[in-house]
Amino acid sequence: MRILGIESSSLVASVAIVEDDITMAEFTADFKKTHSQTLLPMIDDMVKLLGIELSTVDAIAVSGGPGSFTGLRIGSATAKGLGLALDKPLIHVPTLDATAYNLYGAGALICPIMDARRNQVYTGVYRFREEFEILREQDAMDMGELLEVLNGLGEPVIFLGDGVPVFKGQIRERLTVPFSFAPAHVNRQRAAAVAALGARYFAEGKMESSDDHRPDYLRKSQAEREREEREAKEGGR
Repeated sequence: MRILGIESSSLVASVAIVEDDITMAEFTADFKKTHSQTLLPMIDDMVKLLGIELSTVDAIAVSGGPGSFTGLRIGSATAKGLGLALDKPLIHVPTLDATAYNLYGAGALICPIMDARRNQVYTGVYRFREEFEILREQDAMDMGELLEVLNGLGEPVIFLGDGVPVFKGQIRERLTVPFSFAPAHVNRQRAAAVAALGARYFAEGKMESSDDHRPDYLRKSQAEREREEREAKEGGR
């Protein structure tokens, strides 16, 4: 089984091809370029390096959100376009599930956090025992509330994601359970994790067509919220 993975939910642009239990190739860049400039050239370079045709993949796994509205739209459009062109199914992989999957086999709770501004994070809580367990499905929540939840669970926790640099101070001040931060090679979104988790979903028959795929934003964009705030103020005059 050969899966193409696409990750574009944050500043990280990442593509990978995973075949069975092997990551054949992965191309990841965490740099301030738009994903419309990076994803397709990265995929093209990757398949040329491997000497394979992109048509040989069985499915396309795409990080489905939450995250950057623009990044998710570009990743979704890229996956949908390739799915239509190659006549391949898409696999919607929740962004935070795939991020947590980076730490497969960890003995502590896994808590990916993405900065959602205004002291909010996109987050979920995960555990590995015999299987990958989702203890709290991905959602947007206040960072203080998340820390209360983790203190209540009473277990050691590993944090990862772009929210760590933003909220590291709060974590150190308010968390009462043992905690640590994932190291550089696994602390951001990676397309190989999207593809590997996508392969599991594919085997379980969890696929969708290019027409059916929609990113999971979890909340309205900043522009939409600001417009609603303006309209509410104008309506109150």
